[in-house]
Amino acid sequence: MECRLCPVACGADRERQTGRCGVKGLTVAKYYLHPYEEPPVSHKNGSGTVFFGGCALRCAFCQNYELSRAERGKPVTPKELAEIFQELEDAGAENVNLVTPDHVSNLIAEALALRKPRVPVVYNSGGYAKTEALEEIAPYIDVWLPDLKFYSPALSNRYTGRADYFDYAGKAIAFMAQKPMQFREDGKILSGILVRHLVMPGCSSDSLKVLDFLKQTLPENVPLSLMRQYTPMGEITGFPELNRPVTAREYGRVVDYALSLGFENLYTQEKDSAQTAFIPAWDF
Repeated sequence: MECRLCPVACGADRERQTGRCGVKGLTVAKYYLHPYEEPPVSHKNGSGTVFFGGCALRCAFCQNYELSRAERGKPVTPKELAEIFQELEDAGAENVNLVTPDHVSNLIAEALALRKPRVPVVYNSGGYAKTEALEEIAPYIDVWLPDLKFYSPALSNRYTGRADYFDYAGKAIAFMAQKPMQFREDGKILSGILVRHLVMPGCSSDSLKVLDFLKQTLPENVPLSLMRQYTPMGEITGFPELNRPVTAREYGRVVDYALSLGFENLYTQEKDSAQTAFIPAWDF
């Protein structure tokens, strides 16, 4: 069957060959209790993150480069993935957090149909997804955790290879934003959406356009995470402008604008968040 699951729609027969995402089926590079997500996600015990191999985006600056390029990962079946969910839940995970799931969402849905965790299921996405694919997995998802990386087609084409990134990500986030928000009394997120945006070197003007879109699209009080953790990594030799961290002025400009727009439920990061120490070491 020709794969049209993600916006790339490469048409690969992924039972026989890899797609543009770099994988045939499910591969997992790591799963563990991750303490460094946003406070409502990691909460007290840590988020039960499952890192999938492969990705339909080709972000030159990817901090999980080996994973997104499918250089890491152990093949698993949907049944084995369901057993991983159980293992994380038994370990006390606050939720099951599916990291980079878009290109394998159909197979993840099979695993969730075999066993839906009793804790919330988090869909941790780069945002580049078809709403039709999201609709298929939506009955199993409690919390949407998408990135919105770029507004500009020129920037997204330069850094991710996808000029149509915002066309799809904007619609995907509008779909996800329909999920009712629900928090437990102690602050743990149980349902809804939390949107992330990584502030990039030299891209703060584009960040302001991202914020304008989110203000128009998201319901009131949806949590917004403005990340300062950009670290020069990946394959950026052809992008000298990315070979530095974000400056305090760049990041402050974006945070100040978010506050001026009325974003109240806002998560920010300190300068020391831009460290390789926060990037997982892969098990497979």
